[in-house]
Amino acid sequence: MSLYQPPALLFNSHVETIFPALIRSVKIPTYQRERISTPDNDFLDLDWLKQESKKLVVISHGLEGNTSRAYIKGMAKAFYQSGFDVLTWNFRGCSDEINRQLRFYHSGATDDLDLILSHALRTNAYNEISLIGFSLGGNLTLKYLGEKGSALHTAIRNAVTFSVPLDLHQSCLVISQPSNWIYSQRFVRNLKKKVIAKSKLRPELDTRRIDEIDNLIDFDDRYTAPIHGFKNAIDYYTQCSSIHFVENIKIPTLVVNALNDPFLDTDCYDSNALTKNDFVIFETPRRGGHVGFALFNQNGLYWSELRALDFINN
Repeated sequence: MSLYQPPALLFNSHVETIFPALIRSVKIPTYQRERISTPDNDFLDLDWLKQESKKLVVISHGLEGNTSRAYIKGMAKAFYQSGFDVLTWNFRGCSDEINRQLRFYHSGATDDLDLILSHALRTNAYNEISLIGFSLGGNLTLKYLGEKGSALHTAIRNAVTFSVPLDLHQSCLVISQPSNWIYSQRFVRNLKKKVIAKSKLRPELDTRRIDEIDNLIDFDDRYTAPIHGFKNAIDYYTQCSSIHFVENIKIPTLVVNALNDPFLDTDCYDSNALTKNDFVIFETPRRGGHVGFALFNQNGLYWSELRALDFINN
């Protein structure tokens, strides 16, 4: 079990989750923004920190996140200071401009992750690439690694993920519990705003009765699933849950889920599946919240960043 102990100020799982999201401020050099085109005439906005390194870390954010979130910038800072180039990327519709196509992003959209990795490999001579994913971005990362298996590009050496909803259906059930109302409503509200904004570009997107949606499962059933080619929300969760792919991962991979994560419980991942693959290390700190793991007086770095540095550098 990982040795993480939160500061005394962070006295429960909700404070551990909310404090880093609302209070933390991270100063890093200004990102170099790059927009690349997708095969379907859409775009992805990439944010780089470059220093002519031969080592690159690629960081994927969570649901309704982006590259400006403190947890992304904190991880970027840690690796940039350690001599890496850093590539953080915004999922479709998550940067400052809504994307062009009807599709958005979703938990299993590994084609976009593959595209940015191919772009990085094609345009820069990196000898080593490491992947880091948080929450939804962690699921995406693990699914990608499992899909690729032995066919993964040899430059991609290892990966670290935090607070991962490996079983998407169960995770949606947990976040929809009354104790998590403040989180689920925030996600649903932001997703509905995004659909309404997209409908102005894509009139075929039906927003009638969108106000009736009040949980993530209903949103996924109404929008995420049909837009992205799934039968319904359950089909989407079944096909995209990374728990079904981890057995095929072929590079050293660390998965860290706090036992007190308010978004996840032990039904949200199959410990047996995570421990029977020798390439996968599964750690369950007793504390940490969801994408929390705060530390004070560690040169501005959080425990998650120190843990990722230690794993990737060793």
